Amino acid sequence: MTTGAREPVWHATTILTVRKGGKVVVAGDGQVSMGETIVKQSARKVRPLADGSVIGGFAGATADAFTLFERLETKLEQYPRQLLRAAVELAKDWRTDRYLRHLQALMLVADSEVSLLLSGNGDVLEPENGLAGIGSGGNFALAAARALQDTDLDAEAIARKALKIAADICVYTNDQLIVESLDTA
Repeated sequence: MTTGAREPVWHATTILTVRKGGKVVVAGDGQVSMGETIVKQSARKVRPLADGSVIGGFAGATADAFTLFERLETKLEQYPRQLLRAAVELAKDWRTDRYLRHLQALMLVADSEVSLLLSGNGDVLEPENGLAGIGSGGNFALAAARALQDTDLDAEAIARKALKIAADICVYTNDQLIVESLDTA
């Protein structure tokens, strides 16, 4: 008899943000895997927020991410057109609230002025060079985007190509992409 059976580990995503040439893009794949099984190919992990003035993507537990997106939208209602302030307020709550501090997710959010990585550790980080990647294939996509950033490709083309490269490397990433973009300030 085996004791201490482990639940399958969920691997859920690759999310990338690229800021270049008057555009900011947040893109993500659609694959959700549980252990060695692909559970879903077309999950939507990137979406517009705050009436379309902010775009965000998440890596981690889906219910946790939706809770965090709802909380971020509430903060954006309190602080309209102030993504950085709303993100800092969310990070404070996420770190200190008894319920929220147990949520397991990372978020990339962007508006016309700033791109941010948010974590439950209280991190609100603006990525260097307008590039950030999270999730199972995030580092692969980020490396590819960095290599492509100095080419003639625009932000969306870089994001699509970088995620395709990540999908070719990471078994937890597929090529079913959701891409959202905004014009930058």
